[in-house]
Amino acid sequence: MERKQASDFHPEVLRLFDQYVHGLIDRRGFLERAARFVAGGVTASMLLDSLNPRFAEAQQIAQDDRRLATSHVEYDSPRGTGRVRGYLALPVKRSGRLPGVLVVHENRGLNPHIEDIARRIALEQYLAFAPDALTPLGGYPGDEDKARELFAKLDQDKTREDFVAAVAWLKARPECTGKVGVVGFCWGGGVANMLATRIPDLSAAVPFYGPQPPAEDVAKIKAPLLIHYAENDERINAGIPAFEAALKANHVRYEMFTYPGTQHGFNNDTTPRYDKAAATLAWQRTMEFFKKNLRGEG
Repeated sequence: MERKQASDFHPEVLRLFDQYVHGLIDRRGFLERAARFVAGGVTASMLLDSLNPRFAEAQQIAQDDRRLATSHVEYDSPRGTGRVRGYLALPVKRSGRLPGVLVVHENRGLNPHIEDIARRIALEQYLAFAPDALTPLGGYPGDEDKARELFAKLDQDKTREDFVAAVAWLKARPECTGKVGVVGFCWGGGVANMLATRIPDLSAAVPFYGPQPPAEDVAKIKAPLLIHYAENDERINAGIPAFEAALKANHVRYEMFTYPGTQHGFNNDTTPRYDKAAATLAWQRTMEFFKKNLRGEG
């Protein structure tokens, strides 16, 4: 089946899908409202299926790529409630220790796409680690709908502490130089922003279309930020003016880019919302940003 693009869908369908993905409407609500945009024998269920991720088709780096050493590992939750599972990737050929990059998933847990992102980053000579926020609930269930349902049940306070602990765990790894950056997507972009307010020695933070931190917390940010937004993302973009005002008022080092014509999730190449040109540019900027702030290059 030929992969569809965002332009193949009515803008209202994309808006409804964003609401569905983020729990603002349920599956039935999406199907009922999207039904008026279907024609030619296409059903609302078929429309939804065409918007859902196709992990295998989009995978860039194979799970068994011989250039990488990958494993699922665990670290202690700071709340004393067990251990958190995550995916660790690092290049087999490396000279000495590497900077660390924490990879924070969207609101579905550690799915195959995020593991692929971690492998892409590791091939750039980083120690990449992607924790699974759903660990306390059994981990990513292998189904996006089930994952979203589980995500709504998370103790968000505990989850935030788990990701703060993940940075410390990564920084202390023997393969790590001690410099750690974070990149996050959607919900994970909000976590990247949060970590920048919580960890004074964080070396870099790259939120992709993530919820902004409270303005009063922005003064705590010491790390440089590279912030990516989609143009057609009313829900997230509503928070930009207050965030940018707080960044400027507190003299935080940041770069902010909004990519024309893009949808929320434009970097996720498993769905039709993917925008190749914007994603390629944002990724190039992200890698250059990490080179500068984690390696001291450029």
